[in-house]
Amino acid sequence: METESEPYVRLATLRQLHQVVAELNTARSLADTLQTVADGVVQGLGYELACVNLVRPDGDLVVAAFAGSPAAEALITGRVGSRESWERRLAMGQDWGALRFIPHNEGWTLIEDDVPQWHTEGPEPRFDDEWHPLDRLYAPMHTSGATGGELLGVISVDRPRNGRHPGAWGREALQMYASQAAIAISNARLRANMQRALVRLEREQQALRASEESFRQAFEYAPSGMAIAEMGGDQHGRILRSNDALCRLLGRPASAMRRYSFSDLVHPEDIGTLLRTSAEGGRAELRLGRRDGTYLWVSLRNSVVADAADGPRFLLTHVEDIEERKRRELHLAHRASHDSLTGLPNSAELRARLSARLCRRAPDAQETAHSLDTAYGSLPAYETPDGYSVHDAYEGHGSYDGHGSYDGHGPYDGHGPYDSHGGQHGVHGMSYPGASMPHGLEAFDHHVHTIAPEGDTDDGTKGLAVLFCDLDGFKSINDRFGHHTGDAVLIEVARRLTSGVRDGDTVARLGGDEFVVLADGLGRADAADLAVRLRNAIIPPIRVDGRAVRVGASFGIGWAHCGMSAEEVLQSADQRMYIEKRSRAKQHRRAG
Repeated sequence: METESEPYVRLATLRQLHQVVAELNTARSLADTLQTVADGVVQGLGYELACVNLVRPDGDLVVAAFAGSPAAEALITGRVGSRESWERRLAMGQDWGALRFIPHNEGWTLIEDDVPQWHTEGPEPRFDDEWHPLDRLYAPMHTSGATGGELLGVISVDRPRNGRHPGAWGREALQMYASQAAIAISNARLRANMQRALVRLEREQQALRASEESFRQAFEYAPSGMAIAEMGGDQHGRILRSNDALCRLLGRPASAMRRYSFSDLVHPEDIGTLLRTSAEGGRAELRLGRRDGTYLWVSLRNSVVADAADGPRFLLTHVEDIEERKRRELHLAHRASHDSLTGLPNSAELRARLSARLCRRAPDAQETAHSLDTAYGSLPAYETPDGYSVHDAYEGHGSYDGHGSYDGHGPYDGHGPYDSHGGQHGVHGMSYPGASMPHGLEAFDHHVHTIAPEGDTDDGTKGLAVLFCDLDGFKSINDRFGHHTGDAVLIEVARRLTSGVRDGDTVARLGGDEFVVLADGLGRADAADLAVRLRNAIIPPIRVDGRAVRVGASFGIGWAHCGMSAEEVLQSADQRMYIEKRSRAKQHRRAG
């Protein structure tokens, strides 16, 4: 290129440029492409040394390839220059089109920066355009092939073979080459990224297949029941797949399970529990129907599963058999709230039922009238934490149906749950075990105030009557015939009392020979008639081991109303019972 003005020299340069550019596209990897770029500068553009500085992800530039001097290559390859230093060099250089040239007499200001560089030896230049060993020429490479794109890297060149600064044609050739090199490097990076992505995708697919197989085996061979159900839409909860353990648990084949959703299988009383559980992380204990028509207590635990494309989501439901544990829990709960001898509600349960009906504030006349008008009308329902409403029917003695409440007739035998929520029904169906009405309930109109008849005459007011019963002559039976006979008498008295009240009334044993009856919706005359009927039911002889024994009964009638505590109500009835007991002739209370 000693005579650049001659056309044949330009033609030769174009041929060399075309050759080295063609070689750029033959490289198989990014590293090969970078080395080809450096080699092309030396082989085709007439420079003895060339270096490719590539921008790293952190913005700094690393010496990625070197050509022309093995010693210099070993010295600086892999070394890093900060982005700040590079931007300073490119900014202070003379503009040669897209190139930047820093003459030797200005390079002293760059001695202290951290850009990797090499030093060449040679004589001082004799002419103005002669190349100095400390001259520096840079060809920036941008992603778009133009200076407006993102900086991709910088080609550094040194020692032109003709010993002179490149002329206009040489500068343009280097600029064109840098533009093509940027394209080649971008394509190589793209290919490398695609190859890495393909390798990563294949690994992910292999891992997914392995995971799916592991899940399939864990699902199919799990010792407890598992099911996959649809989530959302019209088919929410429909069972798509069930494992062998769940099919055995419910006694249904897998083909039949696909025709159901969990709402089809759950006990009707547990539908609300199921709906509250149909979400991620939901847990519940409820009953599922078996093929033979029975129900089984299970624990449900849900988690959400999404497919690989984040498409439709499904519920993975784990079903665990808790029938035995639930039976034990309900049996213990029943024992805690019921008398072990007679099976009647005990003292704690009686007080809980009374407290559930009473609030702290006694209703005034206006509230009393309002309560009478709407006692069983359309008041908004107050719900306890267990989900029961004050407008539900009071079920203190409902019979066992396998999933309902205990009837109180005799001791609990432990077979079948006595309450679908593990609690005891209270007045108006409130399941509120061992606790009174929540504080502050009296401030709302949701509560139907309990009132009592006023005066000694029947004014037509219906209230909650509390009949306190104490057996007459029971101690003599214990003393004469022993506790075995006494226990048999108490069991029979409990049965007669329970048979003499209405469904929904409560018969409880306080202890010893004391019983209490709660009867709602009675007037004074009704309560007196009930006491007489119960007393007459107790008087007939009771046969124990072939022996007939008799007991009498004294009843005191008290009335519960809001503003009283459960203890005050019971004390009131107890006092009236003792008044009634003392007022009766002694011969009418003898038994034996």
